[in-house]
Amino acid sequence: MSHPLPSGSSHPTTRVLAMLELLQANHRMRGADLAGRLGVDERTVRRYAARLEDLGVPVVAERGRHGGYRLMPGYKLPPLMLTDDEATAVVLGLLAGRRIGLPAQATESALAKVQRVLPAALRDRVQALRDTLDFTLAVRDAATPDTGAVLTLAAAARERRRVRLRYRSWRDAETERDLDPYGLVFHSGRWYVTGHDHRSGEIRTFRVDRVIAAEPGAARFETPRGVDPVQHVVRSLARVPYAHEVEVLLETTLAEARRRIPATTATLSQEDGGVAMTARAERLDGMARMLAGLGFPFVVRRPAELRGHVRDFARTLEEQAAR
Repeated sequence: MSHPLPSGSSHPTTRVLAMLELLQANHRMRGADLAGRLGVDERTVRRYAARLEDLGVPVVAERGRHGGYRLMPGYKLPPLMLTDDEATAVVLGLLAGRRIGLPAQATESALAKVQRVLPAALRDRVQALRDTLDFTLAVRDAATPDTGAVLTLAAAARERRRVRLRYRSWRDAETERDLDPYGLVFHSGRWYVTGHDHRSGEIRTFRVDRVIAAEPGAARFETPRGVDPVQHVVRSLARVPYAHEVEVLLETTLAEARRRIPATTATLSQEDGGVAMTARAERLDGMARMLAGLGFPFVVRRPAELRGHVRDFARTLEEQAAR
């Protein structure tokens, strides 16, 4: 069963390279099958074959009922000449990509392509690394944005070009807006874009995986002095409403609390007797586990229901200790 390319592979150059990859992986492919996999018509496939020939890749077009496309027998891409350090860096980066929320399919296919064109001796050593390496960090199951949207927004931010966004909110409501994108930020397994939103008249942060379409326009903009997309994303996420507002007094110093608690998780302030921590939580049982893991004595100020979840967690630990 054939599967078309992902929607993020719409750029012509990307599809030409994808056609080369398909021809390398298959002895021969019919024009209709290539068209289906690439998401184009057969006339476009013929253009892609001609483009590959212009690049020095010998593509043989076989006509007739059982015809198709294949590479000239014996043709292979030259080995990718990387040093051991460079190959290790590339492989580690791709392997770690899934752990921080990058698309699993893209990282796996990229890793397979890199390994396929490495010299044989280095390829075996890289495979040994893959077979023996493990991580303490679990794979992140994060929402994956459309690659085309990521690249469009990145180009628009670099060129300071306004884009027209079609966006789906967390309530599943679709809106259209003009955005001056100041920068892209990858944070906790998700992609964000920050910029001036002409719909609200404010600097806003949007999740890129919720961008349905992004079209660059002709209008240009200037990025205001002092704008920091990373800090804006962090502050925006700290203000996101959750089901529960939590306030706890931690019996520790402000410096110690800051070492254990990221600024994106909670707001900390020094008080007599300790540090006041305010945060928003989707689940109170999760907040109870986080507080226990900090290792500081604490007093729950609000909500009162959090005390019950702390007691439940304490009982669970006591039961585990008694086993």
